[in-house]
Amino acid sequence: MNFNKWFTAFACCALAALVVGCSGGSTTTPPVAQQQSGSVFVTGTDAPLASIVSFQVDITGMTVSDGVNPPISILNGTQTVDFARLNGLRTLLDINTIPAGTYTQVSVTLANPQIGYLNVPNPQTNPPTRPTISTLDSTTSPAATLTSSSATINLAQPLVVNANDIVGLKFEFDLRKSIAVDGTGQITGMVTPNLGLKAITPSDADAYIDDFVSGVVSVNASGNSFVVQGPHGHQFTVMTNGDTEIEGGEALSNLAVNSIVEISGTLDRLTHSILADTVCIVSQDKFWAGGLITFVEPPNGTATDFDLYVRNVLPANTGFNSGQISTIDLTGNEKYFVYWMHNVFVNPRWSNIFFNSGLLVPGQRVSVAGPFSNNTVTVKRVVLRQEGHNGAWVVDSTNPGANTFQLNSNGLAGVLFDGPVTVYVTPFTRFLGGLHSINDLQGTSALPLRVVGLVLKDPVSGQPVFVARSVELLSN
Repeated sequence: MNFNKWFTAFACCALAALVVGCSGGSTTTPPVAQQQSGSVFVTGTDAPLASIVSFQVDITGMTVSDGVNPPISILNGTQTVDFARLNGLRTLLDINTIPAGTYTQVSVTLANPQIGYLNVPNPQTNPPTRPTISTLDSTTSPAATLTSSSATINLAQPLVVNANDIVGLKFEFDLRKSIAVDGTGQITGMVTPNLGLKAITPSDADAYIDDFVSGVVSVNASGNSFVVQGPHGHQFTVMTNGDTEIEGGEALSNLAVNSIVEISGTLDRLTHSILADTVCIVSQDKFWAGGLITFVEPPNGTATDFDLYVRNVLPANTGFNSGQISTIDLTGNEKYFVYWMHNVFVNPRWSNIFFNSGLLVPGQRVSVAGPFSNNTVTVKRVVLRQEGHNGAWVVDSTNPGANTFQLNSNGLAGVLFDGPVTVYVTPFTRFLGGLHSINDLQGTSALPLRVVGLVLKDPVSGQPVFVARSVELLSN
């Protein structure tokens, strides 16, 4: 292989996936055998649509049914979800219990869609112009409107909830098939929900937690564990061991109640704790914001600021322009981290690559953290995060000797990339969907792919490149 050392594709993933909390019960006192219950979680993802930065919708109800008894709610109140964040990544929002049983059908009700899209100026404009954001909702013209506010899905494989066990549902909202565009490609505002649900277990790939952002509640360094609080006030125990990587050379002793962390790992079927393989301290100042870089100033050299489309903020309701583009000022005193650096990618031209103020590029998914006051953050940490891209393999672009191929991204970042992006694979890249290696990317027609990994800036060309954690062949 043409590698001398490996550069690990790792990134803090904001939420590219979804887990909706679940609950259920009965108003009567059933026999003891019927009181048994198990835990249910839901993971989610989307198929993106170019220029869409946000598709937010309220999930006002979700029930499961066995086809005999009345449906059981698995939703703790209305949940507002931005599905445009979710592409090949998963996170955890909540875990709750429902009665043990075999469920074959899921019903979902939706309301209040909002569509945010990026207005990208001509890339040839000199000097470059900053992109802007536009939003469609019920008050705009055209209005964002659901053609149907409910959907019922029959599960191909039943959701079997055993007593004291944990199972889940994969929830996919296909934005490409749901959001209507006219003959010129303009968004009409009409949304016809195209949903897919699939029963999964904690050992399935779709149940892996790529990224979970939460605040630290307590730390037990001697017991190799800590407790975090996620959405809805639910607390989770996070277990670590000798194989857990804590990014930036930090340790559990660096955690405090002011810390905000990102976690990757799996759910333990017995204890329901998170078994972490990666932990990253993304803030020590009680504030964190994650999103997508849409503009860097100046485009080349050391950046003095960048525009961030803000998708996530902790704590919520801080007034930090969530859902809008904010300019992030840089002083040169920030620390730069890359999430998930398990391995090191090697190509001679990348031997000195790292993430810093000179290697920021539009299309990167990042988070910022630091003291926050008067709607302004004084940045102390900038973390490069993983992201997912759907697109088409470029015919005849595969170069096994260089371990590269090219991808025409048809999602949001593809709008910012301005052309095909070079994808690097490593010995640690996972090939999915029937692919086994880069050598399978052959043929005379474009192949639909989903690539999850890290967007880097080529220090020679100044263009974005992608280091792939996974490459998946999709069905048309």
